[in-house]
Amino acid sequence: MVLTSIINASNAILKKRQGDTPFNGGDVSFIIVASAMVFFMIPGLSFLYSGLSRRKSALSLIWVVSASNAVCIFQWYFWGYSLAFSPTANNGFIGNLANFGLINVLNEPSPGSPLIPALLYALYQMEFACVTVGILVGGIAERGRVLPAMVITFFWLTLVYCPIACWAWNINGWGFKFGVLDFAGGGPVEIGSGVGGLAYAWVLGRRQDKELQNFRPHNVSMVNLGTFILWFGWLGFNGGSAFGANLRAIMAMWNSMIAATFGGIVWCLIDYRLERKYSMVGFCSGTIAGLVAATPTAGFIKPWASVIMGIFTGAICNYATKLKFLLAIDDSLDLFAEHAIGGVLGLMTNAFFATETVIGLDGVNTNVIGGWVDHNWKQLYIQFAYIIATCLYTFVVTALIVHYVDTIPGLSIRVPAGSESLGLDEVEIGEYANDYIEVWRDVMEPNLTTALDPRESTLDTITCAARRSQPVSQEISACNFQVNDNMHVRESDADEKPVELEVLQGRRGARISVIA
Repeated sequence: MVLTSIINASNAILKKRQGDTPFNGGDVSFIIVASAMVFFMIPGLSFLYSGLSRRKSALSLIWVVSASNAVCIFQWYFWGYSLAFSPTANNGFIGNLANFGLINVLNEPSPGSPLIPALLYALYQMEFACVTVGILVGGIAERGRVLPAMVITFFWLTLVYCPIACWAWNINGWGFKFGVLDFAGGGPVEIGSGVGGLAYAWVLGRRQDKELQNFRPHNVSMVNLGTFILWFGWLGFNGGSAFGANLRAIMAMWNSMIAATFGGIVWCLIDYRLERKYSMVGFCSGTIAGLVAATPTAGFIKPWASVIMGIFTGAICNYATKLKFLLAIDDSLDLFAEHAIGGVLGLMTNAFFATETVIGLDGVNTNVIGGWVDHNWKQLYIQFAYIIATCLYTFVVTALIVHYVDTIPGLSIRVPAGSESLGLDEVEIGEYANDYIEVWRDVMEPNLTTALDPRESTLDTITCAARRSQPVSQEISACNFQVNDNMHVRESDADEKPVELEVLQGRRGARISVIA
């Protein structure tokens, strides 16, 4: 009897709380959690990019992704949300400033879904924009200045991301009215960041030849950590795009898991065929490619279609990494191959395998039909036209933004050649992802009048030391150092000698190990 009274009282409280709002508390709670999961993708991107870069520029990529997140939050609050999702704009291309500064954005049903309030929808979509610019700024890897990148980020969000998001998701956008099927951002997020990153890298120019030789990621553990943080966040990215705690959200998560799994396996097997090694970087790259392809498809297709998509996405994106050589564009982090190509493959998958049985699982979009499996033959050219428009617009406008920012005094987009050799961590940030001594400056440098700065040891300086005419193993009495070397010469290039050095006695008697 007491238990029944407690239950009735609890139900009465819940009904009273929900009486003032048309929204289900479970749906709202789910999207709040999903927003936090998507936000967690920012450090995931930072770690991924940092691990993929050379050690001397690792922290600069963490910084630029983190700072671009801050710029995006300001832009989205200032006018980004209004330009993308203002429901009163009817030009089909970009929104107006009716919701400038989140004016009139509170508890009315959101323009994207009646299941959640507009204020929550604005927050969730802001995280999408943050992830997109985080991917984009990877285009500056190892040679781009960070301050101009922040200026470019603001203009890019305003002139590229907001219009494309309006096309696909605004109720008055031309893509939305045209019938484009883009679940969580194959166009605004993936093509936007991938093609935009390619255009950024094109205007920025190639790294110096010596920076391209013998290049390898400096920390594969960070690559793996970043990938799995991204995978976790992607479940909120794709699952939350159902805008409610419903079966469509669960289906989106299943499709994301399946596509990522098969993408990673296929990429790794292709690399094994060539190298006879099970590449961790290859597995992570394929996993991300699968997740990218799942972004536009997760809430439209059945799991068996995700298996097919994951397989051909892993293979095609793997081979697409060679396009940067054909295009002669230094896309150092393969933004185009993974995000742009993966996004295109996902959008085209919708043309064939999207089905109304999955789309209607949210209980809202029950009248939307899919692609060829639903005998909707025209969906193929709809998707294709959307892809072409998005790619062309993104590349041209991004290239123009980067070019014109570069002409502004003080905002040169690239560091000088000497600074590139030193590394962006020393030149732009003044801090390092890993603090260590510099062997050339503190051990091998014969000019003892040089100011001592026991901070950095790069592969270039150690290799340079290994090429000196005198043996590397020697007693440097002036500095009281004894340096022992253990060289491992690669058969493919006998001139490059990665060196393992152990400093037995330092200036203060410390025992220090340096490995490069």
